Amino acid sequence: MKRPRMENRLDSTFVKKVCTMRLLLALALLAVSCGLKSVGNDVAATVDGQKIYTSDVEKYFQSQTAGSTQPLSDEQATSLRLSILRELIENEILMHRAAKLGLLATDEEVDRKLNEIKSPYSASEFAQRLNERKLSLDDFRHDIRRTLTAEKVLHKEITSKINIGPQDISAYYNQHKAEFNLIEPRYHLAHILVTASPGAQGQDSGNKARNEAEARRKIETVLTRLQAGEDFSSLAMTYSEDGATAANGGDVGIAPESALKQTDAATRESVVKLKPGQYTPIIPLANPATKQVGGFQIVKLIALEPAGQRELSDPRVEQEIRSQLQDHREQLLKAAYYEVMRNQAKIDNYFAQRLLER
Repeated sequence: MKRPRMENRLDSTFVKKVCTMRLLLALALLAVSCGLKSVGNDVAATVDGQKIYTSDVEKYFQSQTAGSTQPLSDEQATSLRLSILRELIENEILMHRAAKLGLLATDEEVDRKLNEIKSPYSASEFAQRLNERKLSLDDFRHDIRRTLTAEKVLHKEITSKINIGPQDISAYYNQHKAEFNLIEPRYHLAHILVTASPGAQGQDSGNKARNEAEARRKIETVLTRLQAGEDFSSLAMTYSEDGATAANGGDVGIAPESALKQTDAATRESVVKLKPGQYTPIIPLANPATKQVGGFQIVKLIALEPAGQRELSDPRVEQEIRSQLQDHREQLLKAAYYEVMRNQAKIDNYFAQRLLER
């Protein structure tokens, strides 16, 4: 006769426990909800308590999309903001790690790098480039400090520990020997481009030629300075209006001979006469249909690789393989390193959470 009463007591206890658990869960959810509301939309994320503000995300969003002629859809814009925030989170993690390791970039290092970046430009040209990117000088200094700090941390934690030995290089060459058999010559080129249209390319707008005559005078100035012995890449950074290559000293990369044949005849005929280290005369760039000159360029041949099998004994082959193996290992280890650092950090991504609540 006592058993039913025991079952009733067990049932009652179980119900009380369930009710208590539901109450605690409700309170926990309420606390989380209140916590999110108290943070506010001005905070995009926190890393170990350090806030990353929505205004920071928006600043870099505006910088990356400045000058774009193609508007982003809402989904594309949101995806870009998420990507920017992820990068800011990873940078903040590295800054915390750098502080622990004593590797934060110093003011002297930041000033030295800033002066190096500014050197090809006048003060007004540099200010205009910052304005085009929608960044203040303080923003730019902050970015430099963060970049230098990240480089120091990653060098100490990853790059310095990678060792590419002769056996690694030999093994890679033997497995990919066919890739080093060039069926045609390859040209490594750089150029300095000047256009005759005020709105073209969007580069060097502070000293932009407005017509063909001004463009010709500008490219003639470049040629004169080259003939006086000035560095091609430095002049490209200062004068070239090719926004995709100017910052890299005009380097347009390596092209096979077949690709060179697809360029305009004047450029092709001038380039094939060059020896490595030489540059062409001024080459007019005209519209094939109207014959109207739209600009001028000077092309430099950085290196020429002949057709045929390249042997491992070629220092260029060894260096190319070493660079590839180094880059592959760095990318792999950096990805793993960031994952470990993220796991060790306390990260709250409020921007992502708010997206899910929509």
